[in-house]
Amino acid sequence: MTTDWHKSSYSANGANCVEVREHVRWADVRDSQNPEHGQITFPASEWSAFLQDLRAGKL
Repeated sequence: MTTDWHKSSYSANGANCVEVREHVRWADVRDSQNPEHGQITFPASEWSAFLQDLRAGKL
C-alpha cells in the first residue's frame, strides 16, 4: 500500500515544508519546495519511532 505525498502538519502556512509518502515497509520524506532533489527513505520501524518521540515531546 502506498499513500500519496502529504505535507507535514507541523509546517507553518505551507512554507518550508516536508512531504511524506508512507508505505507498509518504509516512508519517503522530501522537501516540498524542491521535490526534484529526491527523497530520503526510512524503514517503517524507524519512521514510527520518530513519530512517537515527536508526539511525546522528546524531539
